[in-house]
Amino acid sequence: MTRVLGIDPGLVNLGWGVIEADRGRMRHVANGTCHSGKGPLAERLKALYAQLSEVIERHAPETAAVEQTFVNKDAVATLKLGQARAVALLVPAQFGLFVGEYAPNKVKKCVVGVGHADKTQVQHMVKMQLPGVTFASADAADALAIAICHAFYMPSETPMVGGAA
Repeated sequence: MTRVLGIDPGLVNLGWGVIEADRGRMRHVANGTCHSGKGPLAERLKALYAQLSEVIERHAPETAAVEQTFVNKDAVATLKLGQARAVALLVPAQFGLFVGEYAPNKVKKCVVGVGHADKTQVQHMVKMQLPGVTFASADAADALAIAICHAFYMPSETPMVGGAA
């Protein structure tokens, strides 16, 4: 069994989900949402960093995946999301985890079978693949979908960052 952390980056709400996967069989471990609160950007990023670090310490994933950012019409919002995404990439890397990255359409196609599925369809299929799961939030549901996608596409021998074993 490989423990997989999926991360749906967001500055206000960063969703996370942990599953165990083994040859196509999956089991839900935990899911939740990191909240950054209000205030200066640096403090909000620090809050996400601390919360995500705690998630990794508590659930000990062996690999992680982060959804790629789509470009928004609002450049400022896109830039802030990119900064939250940097935290989502940095924290697992600092714990020595391989971090996969997947486009939103690839995640949807993997989980639902259609690249332009809506959130309701994604949540339904995540529930089908992880029976009994209750989502902490819509962001956590998305993070579980990212973890499922990574379980299908991650390398069989997941490389560790910096050669750590």
